[in-house]
Amino acid sequence: ARGIDEPWAGQAGASMSVSTLPIREEYFDNDPTGVEVEDLEPSDSIVRPWDPASIRVSTKSFSLRQVPDQIHDNDIELAPDFQRNKVWKSEQKSRLIESVLLQIPLPAFYFAEDSDGRFRVVDGLQRLSTVYDYVHTDASPSFPRLTGLEYLKEADGRTFDELPLPWRRRINNTQIVVHVIDPTTPPEVKYDIFRRINTGGSPLNSQEIRHCMSKQRSRDFLKRCAATKEFNLATGGALRNHVRMEDREMVLRFCAFRLLGIDSYATIANGALDVFLERATDHLDDPALAADPELERLFEEFRTAMSNAYHVFGDHTFRKWPLGSDRRNPVNRPLFETWSMALADHTLADLADRRDAIVRAARTLMATDTEYITAITSSTGGIGRVRCRFDRAFRAAGAGR
Repeated sequence: ARGIDEPWAGQAGASMSVSTLPIREEYFDNDPTGVEVEDLEPSDSIVRPWDPASIRVSTKSFSLRQVPDQIHDNDIELAPDFQRNKVWKSEQKSRLIESVLLQIPLPAFYFAEDSDGRFRVVDGLQRLSTVYDYVHTDASPSFPRLTGLEYLKEADGRTFDELPLPWRRRINNTQIVVHVIDPTTPPEVKYDIFRRINTGGSPLNSQEIRHCMSKQRSRDFLKRCAATKEFNLATGGALRNHVRMEDREMVLRFCAFRLLGIDSYATIANGALDVFLERATDHLDDPALAADPELERLFEEFRTAMSNAYHVFGDHTFRKWPLGSDRRNPVNRPLFETWSMALADHTLADLADRRDAIVRAARTLMATDTEYITAITSSTGGIGRVRCRFDRAFRAAGAGR
């Protein structure tokens, strides 16, 4: 398979089964996400010291009159298709506008500037979206009127155009402090800056950060893949338009291993998944690294992988399913990345003849192979564990030949 190197052989054990381990599902805002909690330690705790000279951040002032117009003209990008934009309720948005009217200073914002002079919002996306939605109701009618104000009761129910002129001027003339990350700052440093300052009430996860920092080419590609019927069937619809963008990260994991290979995970990323996925995002964003025909081929390979996986595992696709248990568990990320790769180059005719053998081999691994069970459960980012689970999946995919 393209992107896969020689399998790494480990030794199987027989003292542990998936069925004896607690399987925890992730929650967001008290709702289950359909995805199993992943323990990436210790690989993602690797310290990556940066040369202080490579961190270039300047501080500028903008007026709120400028910002909505710059958003409207696409000079400031608010990461379109970002699901978390909808987290704030109308009353929360109204209180932000009320704070501006009361002349309470807003916390500082972070923008990342690209080589064309455009700005991408790194921190403050929700606040700027709120201001834009209120001022430009013609372009974004999702927040036309203020509601639930605490002090300025006379403004309740009013649109921006219905506010008294002095109040509209107060909003327009409000100055905000913006820390701008220079375009010459290395991408991995930008990502680390974002992660360090991302300390809000509902901090962004890694894929949400990548979405805000990436270009439209990769965003559109990941969205296109995640919207396929094959992906939604294979994941049981659990990740459709996922509120935490887990659907996009799953797709990106497939793309990363397919484009870059396991050796790149070890040599380039040094076992740090975030670095590996950042590098894959760079490839998807850059036509010089992944031309349009290659993206089309990757898209078809992804669809094939999803179709093949569902054909083999049915409703248990990408989920822990050991012998002796028919419980339908949440989607497991390590199983997704390995089995999507292991089945991407097979034909349905081939798999139809060997389906039972593959399922039996995979379920036996989850019931008897201690090393494999650990590799899909604990410290899953370690290089040895990544190689282990890829090796076992590829071997099981060949069962029955």
